[in-house]
Amino acid sequence: MQRSRIALFGLSVIIASVALSACEQATEQTASQSAAPQAVPVGVITLKSQDITLKQALSGRVNAFQIADIRPQVSGIVQSRLFEEGKQVKAGQALYKINPAIFEAELAASKAAVARAEAGIASSKSKALRFKELLATKAVSQQDFDEADAAHKQAIAELLTAKAQLQSARINLEYSHVSSPINGQISKSNVTVGALVNANQSVALATVTQLDPIYVDLTQSSNELTKLKKALASGALSVDVNTQTDVELITEDGSIYPHKGTLQFSEVTVDPSTGSVTLRAKFPNPEKLLLPGMYARANIVEGVKADVILVPQRGVSRNSKGEPTAMVVSKENTVESRVLVVDRTIGSNWLVTQGLVDGDKLIVEGLQKIRPGAPVMATEVNTSAAASHNQAP
Repeated sequence: MQRSRIALFGLSVIIASVALSACEQATEQTASQSAAPQAVPVGVITLKSQDITLKQALSGRVNAFQIADIRPQVSGIVQSRLFEEGKQVKAGQALYKINPAIFEAELAASKAAVARAEAGIASSKSKALRFKELLATKAVSQQDFDEADAAHKQAIAELLTAKAQLQSARINLEYSHVSSPINGQISKSNVTVGALVNANQSVALATVTQLDPIYVDLTQSSNELTKLKKALASGALSVDVNTQTDVELITEDGSIYPHKGTLQFSEVTVDPSTGSVTLRAKFPNPEKLLLPGMYARANIVEGVKADVILVPQRGVSRNSKGEPTAMVVSKENTVESRVLVVDRTIGSNWLVTQGLVDGDKLIVEGLQKIRPGAPVMATEVNTSAAASHNQAP
């Protein structure tokens, strides 16, 4: 009986030992499994280099293509106004009529003076010819002939003077009709019928402004202009002759102006008070949407930059030093942190000049779940979906 108890106790000990060993093995296996890191699923975009046209946003003001202040060139009483205020006028169109009576009288007097001078020429010419014949026979003295010839030449000069006065009288009569020198929209009239106006007075009768086409004068800092010239000279930027002078205008309400403009020229001097230069662009303005004095922003073409890497902004963050960084998937499918050098934003992307290359897999989804060195399971993200997500408010 005692031997049976001893055998039963020994069997119990063996069973307990086996159970304890199995439990320890299970615990070790569980700990080993928990220690092995799990690959975190992330969404990536495979970067591709591309050639892009770089643009720069500049601010400026709208200016009229042509402006003409209408002033009288003769003095007199305004007899009639021949235009409707605020309407379009044509070059050469009469705008005001100044009382022409005095100018018509001067014209008539000038015509009479010309006729008188022509008659004087006929008389002096015949006398000079007779004296020339008589001089040959010594019937008149040389002095008499010289006086007759001088009188004829004086008569010719008087005729020329009379004709010049006649031309001046005709011009003054034409100036009694004050005309527009350009096509454009005329302002309100500053004088009424019956007003006395003076030749070349300081106050304009009205102003004609040509609005189509129209100018936009933009300002660019001299520092930016110097950088651009250096980039073009070094080959970092190239020129596309088809688009280099294109200008896109953004109006005061933020909308894109429907017509594309053309860059005309850049000033060669720097404004010392602002440190900027002026660039002038010309835009079609058939709808008269642009008016002189309006504030505007415009995008001008700097040049074409080759093999550029564009990175979605949501894939870039900042480290403790304020440097832009990005997470990429390495060849070992682990997370690798890169410090970037960025140039500017283009739409919803960063233009990266250093830190990323063609073919890198940029992590744009699941960033909050990863850290450098952690294993990941990368899935390509649809670029159009990513773009729409990035542009969503």
